[in-house]
Amino acid sequence: MTLQKRLADIVGAGHVLTAPEDTKPYFTDWRRQYFASAECVVRPARTEEVAQVVELCALEGVAVVPQGGNTGLVGGSVPTGRQREIVLALARMNRIRALDVLNDTVTVEAGCVLAAVQRAAEDAGRLFPLSLAAEGSCQIGGNLSTNAGGVNVLRYGNAREQVLGLEVVLPDGRVWDGLRGLRKDNTGYDLKQLFLGAEGTLGVITAAVLRLYPRPAASATAWIALGAAREAVELLARLRERLGERISAFELVSRTCLEAVLRHVRELRDPLPGAHPWYVLAQFADSGDAAALLERVEQALAEREAVIAQSGEQARSLWRIRESIPEAQFANVKHDISVPVSAIPDFIEQADRDLRAAFGNTSIYCFGHVGDGNLHYNVGTRELLEKREAVNRVVYSNVERLGGSISAEHGLGQLKREAIRDRKPPLELELMRKLKAALDPNGLMNPGKVL
Repeated sequence: MTLQKRLADIVGAGHVLTAPEDTKPYFTDWRRQYFASAECVVRPARTEEVAQVVELCALEGVAVVPQGGNTGLVGGSVPTGRQREIVLALARMNRIRALDVLNDTVTVEAGCVLAAVQRAAEDAGRLFPLSLAAEGSCQIGGNLSTNAGGVNVLRYGNAREQVLGLEVVLPDGRVWDGLRGLRKDNTGYDLKQLFLGAEGTLGVITAAVLRLYPRPAASATAWIALGAAREAVELLARLRERLGERISAFELVSRTCLEAVLRHVRELRDPLPGAHPWYVLAQFADSGDAAALLERVEQALAEREAVIAQSGEQARSLWRIRESIPEAQFANVKHDISVPVSAIPDFIEQADRDLRAAFGNTSIYCFGHVGDGNLHYNVGTRELLEKREAVNRVVYSNVERLGGSISAEHGLGQLKREAIRDRKPPLELELMRKLKAALDPNGLMNPGKVL
């Protein structure tokens, strides 16, 4: 009996895809930078089916590539084509299993689209704060496997900080049920942290218990003009003094990014009458009165040229600018880096100078999350992709100089797998390899990624 037939016996014949027109979307990454074929795409509907599929593949020596919404930017969710592989697509596992309002938790399956989790929380009068541009199509399993960040990290933290418990199918097909909604559990190693951010290389996340938060009663959105990136860091410090934890998001946007969005999305308009080198899109939230919050924000920004949204529609329009940036400058050399918040201006100024000295007056699209030091620093146009390695060396040398990371929230995948080897301390790499060998001795879980 063929592998495909045995897989069909587990998940149903209609959920083992082999026709090229059916498998193509699963074999190509969102940026269309990576493409490789696998033997088939398998679409399980339950954890038990995932376990049986993984166990069968382990017995047959077939690698498993877990895939969520396939919205990643580093080639981590598609096959490599270097060995026998299947794609394990989890979209059918999209149930919300439980929502406990008094415990402020929701238990969801890995295939739940992030926006669906947000809606479930909202319907219960709660907030699930993980929020990113792809939230309408990315899936929570992928978010957790890459430790996604997004715009609310400043106040709520990365994806791993939203997780209380996990259910994981291990490389041999056994199921670890760690779906506990506990905030305190000092009974040994925190195993869930092994799988969060591991990009499916240690096991398949099939469900999670996620934290919920009180839904803010009031919010305010502001678009603020800046003369230099350095002002963003200084402004954040001052606003924290004046507004404290009311700051939910603080997004840096270069003029180059804004102009790209205005070309790409014709109905959007420049929020301010004059052009400025930099902007910040800030979100504020509070449990109190909306008018009181608005007044506090207006007072805090009184000396700044800024637009403060006066309606939900205006706020959504400002956020649409930020959310449209990735598609507005799609084909270039992309970087997802982090440095200490205080070092952001130094990084931008020096990296800009070094790149233009090496490659001429190339376009630089810089935007990102000032509050956690994470910048999306994208260079040039499609033509510069042929010089990706040279561009990376310039950017990464500035990241290293400032004690930063070459992957803040997108993961390593295939894109940065080689680059990390020369930049991570040897002992860290040794420990990572030992963990991989202990959990996945045959190297069948998402091979060719991370390590």
